[in-house]
Amino acid sequence: MASKLQKRIAMRRKIHILRAQAKSSKSVKRSFINTAALLHIYKLILKLEAIKREYLNLMATKREYLKLMKNMQDVEVQKLREGFLVKVNCEKGEDRLVRILEALDEMGLNVQQARVSCNKRFEMEAIAVAQDQALDVKEVTEALLGALKRKLEMRH
Repeated sequence: MASKLQKRIAMRRKIHILRAQAKSSKSVKRSFINTAALLHIYKLILKLEAIKREYLNLMATKREYLKLMKNMQDVEVQKLREGFLVKVNCEKGEDRLVRILEALDEMGLNVQQARVSCNKRFEMEAIAVAQDQALDVKEVTEALLGALKRKLEMRH
């Protein structure tokens, strides 16, 4: 007797929870409550699938962004009183520093001071003094981009 009563109380609790989830009144039949609960579960599954699709799209976008950032080459050149401040940020690779220094040397620029890091990406910041004052920022930038591009072409 006690177990039947406990089962009945447990069933009523479950029905009460289903009614609350299905947002139905107490006077509605159990079959409608079950149908409403199944409908509610189906809606939740659809929402979960939509969230999953959105997550996968975001991850694909993130992968594309990281791939783009990996291949991105950033060269910034600023004119100083006696020369140029050169900043290079690109993917790590063999002979990056050598190629850049050769390009600067070919233009008649002497590197006075440089800081180079190859931790995750190749990063270089240098002060280069021009022997020939006729150089401008655009020429130096194009020469450095060309040196980095030559290296990429040789690798492929």
